[in-house]
Amino acid sequence: MEKFVYLFHEGNGDMKETLGGKGANLAEMTRIGLPVPYGFTISTQACNTYYEEGKTIPSIVESQILGALRRLEENMGKKLGDAENPLLVSVRSGSVFSMPGMMDTVLNLGMNDETVIGMGKLTNNPRFAYDSYRRFIQMFSNVVLDINTYYFEQFLEETRESKGYHTDPEMSAEDWKEVIEGYKGIVKKHTRKEFPQDPKEQLFLAINAVFDSWNNQRAIVYRRLNKIPDHLGTAVNIQSMVFGNMGDDSGTGVAFTRNPSTGEHVLYGEYLINAQGEDVVAGIRTPQPIQTLKDEMPAVYKQFAETCKRLEQHYQEMQDIEFTVERGQLFILQTRNGKRTAQAAIRIAVEMVEEGIIDKKTALLRVDPDQLNQLLHRRIDDKHQRTLLAKGLPASPGAATGQVVFDADEAEELGNAGKKVILVRPETTPDDIHGIVAAQAIVTSRGGMTSHAAVVARGMGKACICGCDALKIDVKAKQFTVKEQIINYGDVITIDGSTGEIMLGEIPMIEPELSDEFQLLLDWADQARKIGVRANADNPEDARKAFEFGAGGIGLCRTEHMFMDLKRIPFVQKMILAESFNERKEALDELLPMQQGDFEGIFEAMQGFPVTIRLLDPPLHEFLPDKEELLVEVTKLQILDPTSPELKKKELLLKKVRQLDEYNPMLGHRGCRLGMVYPEIYEMQAKAIFYAAAKLADKGIEVQPEIMIPLVGHVNELKQMRQLVIDAAVKVQEETGKKVDYTIGTMIEIPRAAITADQIAEEADFFSFGTNDLTQTTFGYSRDDAEGKFLQNYIENKVLPENPFAVLDQEGVGRLVEMGVRLGREAKPALKTGICGEHGGEKTSIDFCYKTGLDYVSCSPYRVPLARLAAAQATIRHESNKEEVYTTA
Repeated sequence: MEKFVYLFHEGNGDMKETLGGKGANLAEMTRIGLPVPYGFTISTQACNTYYEEGKTIPSIVESQILGALRRLEENMGKKLGDAENPLLVSVRSGSVFSMPGMMDTVLNLGMNDETVIGMGKLTNNPRFAYDSYRRFIQMFSNVVLDINTYYFEQFLEETRESKGYHTDPEMSAEDWKEVIEGYKGIVKKHTRKEFPQDPKEQLFLAINAVFDSWNNQRAIVYRRLNKIPDHLGTAVNIQSMVFGNMGDDSGTGVAFTRNPSTGEHVLYGEYLINAQGEDVVAGIRTPQPIQTLKDEMPAVYKQFAETCKRLEQHYQEMQDIEFTVERGQLFILQTRNGKRTAQAAIRIAVEMVEEGIIDKKTALLRVDPDQLNQLLHRRIDDKHQRTLLAKGLPASPGAATGQVVFDADEAEELGNAGKKVILVRPETTPDDIHGIVAAQAIVTSRGGMTSHAAVVARGMGKACICGCDALKIDVKAKQFTVKEQIINYGDVITIDGSTGEIMLGEIPMIEPELSDEFQLLLDWADQARKIGVRANADNPEDARKAFEFGAGGIGLCRTEHMFMDLKRIPFVQKMILAESFNERKEALDELLPMQQGDFEGIFEAMQGFPVTIRLLDPPLHEFLPDKEELLVEVTKLQILDPTSPELKKKELLLKKVRQLDEYNPMLGHRGCRLGMVYPEIYEMQAKAIFYAAAKLADKGIEVQPEIMIPLVGHVNELKQMRQLVIDAAVKVQEETGKKVDYTIGTMIEIPRAAITADQIAEEADFFSFGTNDLTQTTFGYSRDDAEGKFLQNYIENKVLPENPFAVLDQEGVGRLVEMGVRLGREAKPALKTGICGEHGGEKTSIDFCYKTGLDYVSCSPYRVPLARLAAAQATIRHESNKEEVYTTA
């Protein structure tokens, strides 16, 4: 018989795919003897079976759940629904990969009109019992019965105010009874049924709700963002309740074994006295720092600190721990690997090596390359005058400027329209995730460093400030006030997530500085990786930045970007409009020294590393004015000033634009086809390269130019263009007396080039796979049209797993890359191969490039550190020699 339900002691930490992350960790903590409340886990397979059976729990699963429940009752000496000695349980989700706040939880299940009386007698604390019951009704009604929490919160607030109270702990047992009756009325009004009193009915309704939450909108969005497969399903954990709301000797909290923002090796977290866990993570009350627990409950704090150390040593990873103290007794409810900022991830990885907990290989695998982008962007310029509005908790580092919005839908709408917005809310909920994704940053007036907003923002690398109670937020009026100052919807603010400061207006930013730990980790990455990392750079400034970030050369220098400089456009247009070879040559002679200067700057910046220069690629009409705009200008002049010299000039320009206009420019007269028809253009560029190299040789600077012919589809194109470059090199050598070492290769970006790579390799010293165009020509997609019109729909509907322009399509485009490498090296074993499309800076694509045997990847300068780390991770994962070459520092 297939097993769907596991008691905690039947599982272990290696069973995540079956028990989910939370269930596996509960089982592992039970196994090593930590104080975990007893319980059982319903497997992810049960969830998938539930969906296969039309969202019905099969009888075999129901039978196993009831059997596990009996074991739980025996272990606890209590029974679900027993009026004298009731068992209360929590029902929590638990996916294979952590999805904090995305799915549903029900606490205090088993409460009803009878068991609440029994709980009051057992604990000698009726106030606690009725408080727990009202919490259960509210949570169950929201999660299971789909009633908005707003109605319950509104009723509770009105009740508090009518009694003159400010906080929940002031409420008495009688007050809670009144609230409970009001809550039941809300349920009756919205469902036309009484609140369910049978605990077993409650249990199965809650299990259904948790299974259903696997496919709620926020969970789907979160999985898409974090690339979590949809087929995994969620486990459900049924656990006996422990109570942090039994008085001042009780409490609940969340803590990290290290600071998740900075990585500092100190306990970091928060707790609330006389509260339940949802109060902390929901941001309903602002909690106390974990260090103050040392003064309030010294023995508990000592035990908790020791448990944290034990868990970190056991998992060899920074832990995120949920705990409850019930009448002075500590219980660990959950542990998982803690989410952290990039800065913290790097520091923790490096320090754990230094502490002997992990080795360098493990440290490199611990840091997500995508996170590194957080460290490579600007921060607030401290020299600039600030108008401080308020200060909250620095929940996620970084800085951002944007227009204030108060609603997640508005944030998404404006963000998609290209506006920079900052989402300001009393607190966020998982339903706000789409707005958080679209916003530059998040600010909340309630909640702490482990609230929903803080955890999600840190995971996304967005700046976040929480618990800023100085903000009086009026969501309906779309404004917030700080003392007498009013900030309205659309006003611009700047926030500093590292300090918690909120400032009025836009403040200048400065470039980031990389920490010593970051540099050390990247040094380890360079020692480990067996694939090179270059940068795409089109000017000396970008080349210098690439060199600073550790690029081992330039993998793509797009010369057309040099032509697009506003000062050069007149010379470029003169060359395009030329009616004869001599006119064109005259314009090219004027452009040559400009190109030469660019190449000199790039060569010098790279200090001897190889530089791959792609000769002119785009069609010539891209350097001319827009046809429609030009037509409007000509028409106006024909009407208003028909004799003006300007009209004649623009008419000539319009005629040329029409001549060069193409139905499909992506597949038209561009790339090497330009060089074939206008060889003088490519000759000028080749000479500029060789003149620049010769000049730098006089300075004693070594240069390694790699000249790349774009868009080759047939070997004869490359053969002819190769000879053109060789001839140019000979002429420059004769003029300057300087011999330049260079190579000539091509960009493989057309399927035919990949299919005939063995022929093309005969004329090439290297291949560079231009996967942007190769993706377009393989799929038959025009990128601009596809991304703007249908590609997002394809991804959302799972026609495609990813945007193929962002993540390399390994099944299609990847096969052409593999074929190109294999055929090319069969013809020329020493053929150098690389990738220079945007995929060169994406971690899964880099992994593919390593497996395929490419010599290097090339990406934008700011993605070079990411690529260095991803290249090391690929090497570590796939190295065939399993001999341990890393040692603990």
